[in-house]
Amino acid sequence: MTDNTQKPPASGPDRGGIDLPTQYAPAEVEGKLYEGWVERGYFEADAGSEKPPYVVVIPPPNVTGSLHLGHAFEHTLIDALTRRKRMQGFETLWQPGMDHAGIATQNVVERELAKEGKSRHDLGREAFVERVWKWKAESGGQIAGQMRRLGDGVAWNRDRFTMDEGLSAAVQTIFKKLYDDELIYRAERIINWCPRCLTAISDIEVDYQEDDGELVSIRYGEGEESVVVATTRAETLLGDTAVAVHPDDERYAGLIGKQIKLPLTDRSIPVVADEHVDPQFGTGAVKVTPAHDPNDFAIGQRHDLPMLSVLDERGVITAHGPFEGLDRFEARSAIVAALRADGRIVAEKRPYVHSVGHCSRCKTTLEPRLSMQWWVKVEPLAKAAGDAVRDGSVSIHPQDMEKRYFDWVDNLHDWCISRQLWWGHRIPVWYGPQGETVCVGPGEEPPTGEGWAQDTDVLDTWFSSGLWPFSTMGWPETTEDLSRFYPNSVLVTGYDLLFFWIARMMMFGLYAMDGQPPFREIVLHGMVRDEHGKKMSKSFGNTVNPLDWMDKYGSDAVRFTLSKGANPGTDVPIGEDWVQASRNFANKIWNATRFALMNGATTEGDLPSPDQLSATDRWILSRLNTVLAETDAFYDDYQFAKLSDGLYHFAWDEVFDWYVELSKTAFFAGGEQAAVSGRVLGEVLDVTLRLLHPIMPFVTETLWTTLTGRESVVIADWPIDSGFRDLAAEREIAALQQVITEVRRFRADQGLQPAQKVPARLDLAGTALAPHEAAIRQLLRLLPTGDTFSATATLPVAGATVALDLSGVIDLDAERRRLTKDLTAAESEKRQALAKLSNEAFLAKAPDAVVDKIRGRLSKAEQDITRLQGQLDNLPPA
Repeated sequence: MTDNTQKPPASGPDRGGIDLPTQYAPAEVEGKLYEGWVERGYFEADAGSEKPPYVVVIPPPNVTGSLHLGHAFEHTLIDALTRRKRMQGFETLWQPGMDHAGIATQNVVERELAKEGKSRHDLGREAFVERVWKWKAESGGQIAGQMRRLGDGVAWNRDRFTMDEGLSAAVQTIFKKLYDDELIYRAERIINWCPRCLTAISDIEVDYQEDDGELVSIRYGEGEESVVVATTRAETLLGDTAVAVHPDDERYAGLIGKQIKLPLTDRSIPVVADEHVDPQFGTGAVKVTPAHDPNDFAIGQRHDLPMLSVLDERGVITAHGPFEGLDRFEARSAIVAALRADGRIVAEKRPYVHSVGHCSRCKTTLEPRLSMQWWVKVEPLAKAAGDAVRDGSVSIHPQDMEKRYFDWVDNLHDWCISRQLWWGHRIPVWYGPQGETVCVGPGEEPPTGEGWAQDTDVLDTWFSSGLWPFSTMGWPETTEDLSRFYPNSVLVTGYDLLFFWIARMMMFGLYAMDGQPPFREIVLHGMVRDEHGKKMSKSFGNTVNPLDWMDKYGSDAVRFTLSKGANPGTDVPIGEDWVQASRNFANKIWNATRFALMNGATTEGDLPSPDQLSATDRWILSRLNTVLAETDAFYDDYQFAKLSDGLYHFAWDEVFDWYVELSKTAFFAGGEQAAVSGRVLGEVLDVTLRLLHPIMPFVTETLWTTLTGRESVVIADWPIDSGFRDLAAEREIAALQQVITEVRRFRADQGLQPAQKVPARLDLAGTALAPHEAAIRQLLRLLPTGDTFSATATLPVAGATVALDLSGVIDLDAERRRLTKDLTAAESEKRQALAKLSNEAFLAKAPDAVVDKIRGRLSKAEQDITRLQGQLDNLPPA
C-alpha cells in the first residue's frame, strides 16, 4: 500500500534526523503549504487528460459574502471528495466562482452612496453599474482568500463570475432559446414585492416570521344581505372586488350572485361561489383582493373579477379618497378606525400572531402585488427534471430526500425571473414605438432608432446560477471542457437549495444540453447549528466566525469537526469544545508520528512477509486493511461522519495507543524485530495519513512528507486494500487488550496510581498470550514474584489468570470498608427507585421525563452494585 510513485523533493526533509518541531503550530505551516500547492498546479485540471474525469462545481458564494460555518462545512465535504479522487487517479476539477448576488450587491453599493448623500438615481443606471463593478474589484470576493485559509483545492486558474463575459453570453443565449421556444413570456401576475428594495423577489428570498398583528372581522353589506369577513390587512379592503363563499355552504346560498356594498367606498361587489373557500374556517366567507393576494388572484381569474391595485411600489395607498397617500400600515390603522366609527367592526383580536413574509435582505414586510413581469413556463422543464431522477439518470443522497424533490418539481408554478434592479443581467428584449417586442441573442444587433428601448429589468440571480454546471465549462460554445467535464460528477449542497437552485439547474441543464443532466449525483447536507442544536443567528448571539476557530485551533481541527458531524441530510451541531477536541487529535497525530520517526519508523524497502511479523504487526496490518475498505465504502456512500469517526478511533485508539504501546518492547529491545516493527509502523502511518489527508490536509502533508521524503501527499496514490487479513491475530490482540484493560480498571478501582508497581503472577497457559508476557508486565507495571508471593486478588481474564499482591500497596481493611459503604448506598438507591417505579399512582401523575430519570437512577444503581460487589469479591478474605 505504500506510495512509491513520487520522487523526493529537491529540498526535502533531512532523512537522517527528525525534521519536526516538538509541537504542531498550524499558523506557521498552513498558509505556506497552501500557496505551494497552488503554485505547483496540483488543483488544476486538464481537459486533454486521458484520466477519468471527476467534476464538482462550487455552489457559488455571493460576491458580497464572507466565509461562514455553512460555507466551511460544505467546502470541507467537497474538498474531501475531490482530494480523494485526485489521489485515486482521476482528472479532478473543483470549479470555483462567485455569484453576482443582484439584490445583495446593489444594496451594499446603495448604502455606500447613502453615506455620500446620494442615491443610485443621482448617478443614473450606467454610472451606478460602473460603481458596482468598481466595488467588486476593490472590496468584493473576500471569501476567496478565506477559502484558501480553509484549504479549498479549487482550480483558481478557472475562477468564474456569473457576470463575466462568457457567462453573460450563456445567459443571453438561453433566454433567447427559451423565448423562441415560447417557454418565456411576459404577463401580469401576483409576485413577492419588497417596498424597500423596489423589486420582485424569489420565494427563497422570503423569510417568514411570526409577527404580532390584528385580526379584524368586518361586516360587508346591509341587513339580510350582509356577510362578515376577517382580515389581517384591512388596508386591502379598498381593492376588494368580491366576497367568496363555498358553493355548498347553505348559509350563503341566497347571496351567491348578488351585489353587496363594500364599506368605506361607493362600490358594490358580487358574492361568488368558489371551491377554494373553506366553509369550516372562520365565517366561511372571504374578501377577495385579486391584485394583492395570490389566492385571491386565482379566484379573480376564475370569476373574471377586476384587478384593482390600491398600493404603489412603495406600499403607499393610491385609491382615491381620504386614505390616499398614506403608508400601508398607517392606512391599516386609519381604515380600522373608520370602520369602527361606521359600526362595521364585528370583532377585533390583538395581538394576533401570524406568519408574515419579510425580505431576507432588508427585513421589510413584503407585499403581494400584481405586476407585469417575465416568467418561465416551467411545466415541460420541470417534468424532465423529475423524470431524470425517476429513471435513475440522477440519484439523490440521502434517498429519502427524493420525495421532497418530487413534491416540488411535480407542483412547480411558473417562475418569475424579472427583477426591478440595475445590477444584474439585463433582460435582452427591446420594445419598439409601435408595440414591437424583439428578443436579441448574443452577436445580434439590437434594434435602434427613435422609440426603441431595452427592458429595464434584470434577471433573477437564480437564472444565471441555474446555468452554472455548463456555463462555467464554456457553453454555448462547443468546448473541450464542456465535452470532458459535463455532466458534472456530483453536486454537494444544502437541502435548503433542493428546490430553488438544484431544480433550476436540472431544468436548464436537461433543456440546454440535449437531455443530459447537469450531474450524476446530488448529495444533500444539513445546516450547521450551535452545540445545543439551535439555529445560528445574530439575534440569538450564537454565530461563530470560523476564521476565529482556524486562528485558534487550526484549519484541520475545524474541518475534522465539521466532517465528523456530517450525517447525510441532517443538521450539524458544533461547539468550540468539539473543535478543541479535534485540535487535540491533530496534536496526537503529530506526537505519535514524531515518536515513530525517533524510533525508526520508515517506509523504505518492502514490507516484511507475514511469517516475519509478530502477532501485533499482523493485527495492525489486518485492521489497517479493514479500516481502508470501510473508509472507501463510507466515501462512496457520502457517510462523512462514519468515515471520520472510524479513522479517528483507528488512528487514536488502535495505532497511537495500542500498537505504539505494544511495539515499544520491540523498539527498546532493538535488533531485527525493532526493524520489522519500524517498517510496519511506517506502513501504517503512511496509509493512515493518506486516509486522513482529504479531511485534514495540512497536518497530514507535513507529517507524510517528513515520513516518506516524497513531494506531497496531495498527489500521492490513494491506498488500495491489499486483501491481507489475519483474524487469528486480531483475536489474539483482542484478548491481550482485554487483559490489559481489565487489570487497569481493577487497579484504578483499588486506588492505585498508574505508575505504581505491583507484584503479580501471570498464568497464560492454554492461551495465545504467552509471547506477550513482557508487554503485559510493562504496560501494567507488574513486578515478578518470589517464592513467598501471596495473592490478595485474582483476576480471571480472557482464559488467563492475573494474581496480584496488594498487601503492601493498599490498606485492605480500609478499602473493604469503603467498598461496603458504597455498596450499601447503591443498594439503598436501588430500593428507592424500585419503590417509585412500582407505585402506580406515582407513574400515573409523574411527567415522562421524571419517570425516565428514575429509570436511569435504577440502571446506574444496578451497575454500581455489580461493580462494587465484584471489587469486594476480588479482595482477600479478612
